[in-house]
Amino acid sequence: MDGLVVEAVEIARLYARQTPASAPAYQRIKDLVAGEILGGRWREGEALPSESQFVESLGLSRMTINRALRELSADGLLRRVMGVGTFVARRKSSSALAGVHNIADEVRDRGHGYSARVLSLREELPDPEISAQLGLDGRRSAFRSRVVHLEDGAAVQLEDRYVHPDFAPGYLDQDFTAGTPFTFLSEVAPLGKGEHIVEAVLPSAEECEILGIGPSEPCLLIQRRTWSGDAVVSVARLIHPGSRYRLVGTFDAH
Repeated sequence: MDGLVVEAVEIARLYARQTPASAPAYQRIKDLVAGEILGGRWREGEALPSESQFVESLGLSRMTINRALRELSADGLLRRVMGVGTFVARRKSSSALAGVHNIADEVRDRGHGYSARVLSLREELPDPEISAQLGLDGRRSAFRSRVVHLEDGAAVQLEDRYVHPDFAPGYLDQDFTAGTPFTFLSEVAPLGKGEHIVEAVLPSAEECEILGIGPSEPCLLIQRRTWSGDAVVSVARLIHPGSRYRLVGTFDAH
């Protein structure tokens, strides 16, 4: 932690600049803090002044300060640690809801470091549901890869992917720490269309261990199928820790 972000006199100066003055005090504090964070002046992991310092510098009640900081925490801008302090929260990684994208590119586009860890890469007989989705005879094997994708060293996705062997020769020979399964499949079986099913789930004990999260942390599960031409090439189950990841979509109403 980097210590206090700003001195008490600076807090008072910033607060006095918040307009309109008729706005509730807690809202003016929220605007002050959000403005400093979103403007990049208060950075991820930095500590904010304590509630007592806010109270002393602004002459407001502790209840007002507490409400503002509590709501900012609920908004995901702050992280409060009991007995330690309040910190600027790590911004959640985002992926576009529409389209199929390479997670390595998304991480690097955010200016962060991407890395991957391969848990397994092998040929195996999928369960009947996966076989049916891939259009395989129930007696045919598929290629399966399990890869953990990391952003600045923190796991943001556990990818469990089955691939139709006819469309991806050489899949089992790839180094998926150097390039993602998405990149390889895009080269050998260009994407025609994709399908997403998104739901909230609680992770299994194994997934908690792999992702480095607690058993009560909700996760985003994306079940994805991708086609090349008229054929399903891969079926993937993508697990994202809810505290580190979000999906963003835009639409045109016309």
